[in-house]
Amino acid sequence: MTLAAEEGQRIPEELARRIRLVVLDVDGVLTDAGVYLGATDAGTRVELKRFHIQDGLGIHLMRDAGLEVAFLSGRPSEATRLRAEELGVEECIQREGGMKIPALKDLLARLRLDWSQVAMLGDDLPDLPVLRRVGLPAGVGNAVPEVRREVLFTTRTTGGRGAVREFARALLEARGEWNELVEAYCAARSAD
Repeated sequence: MTLAAEEGQRIPEELARRIRLVVLDVDGVLTDAGVYLGATDAGTRVELKRFHIQDGLGIHLMRDAGLEVAFLSGRPSEATRLRAEELGVEECIQREGGMKIPALKDLLARLRLDWSQVAMLGDDLPDLPVLRRVGLPAGVGNAVPEVRREVLFTTRTTGGRGAVREFARALLEARGEWNELVEAYCAARSAD
């Protein structure tokens, strides 16, 4: 069932057009899975994560296409909340312990969506329960073998290195919207 991560891999148009919500895991998808921990001189805990700037533009373009985007993490982090806020992602769900299904069920009920209208980009074992339910399960290029076996689309790019942007492009191209969104983005930044 897995599409190989190779040149020319495509998401089927009918599947792409059904999607209304794109769920993104955080650690290992939006980030390179690295967590930098430290403390200030006063002893205040500091946590940093590295996010890829091109992923942010991919998220903006998906939102411009009318798709809802949600961050779903099993590890609460202020860095994740800040990144969601910066990108205007209102649905930033962080639940300790990786219990993602109950959190996503609540979101689907609020948005009046069903599982077939959801795409998820994941990388690791905590993502498997969700990936097994959504209409478009996808994995990053360095996803664990168990995830790679379950997904319909795999990015060539690894998590935290532009995989979200690659997925956004593939999804929006399948919907026939990519070129128009890029032109609108450029036109909005070309005004004199």
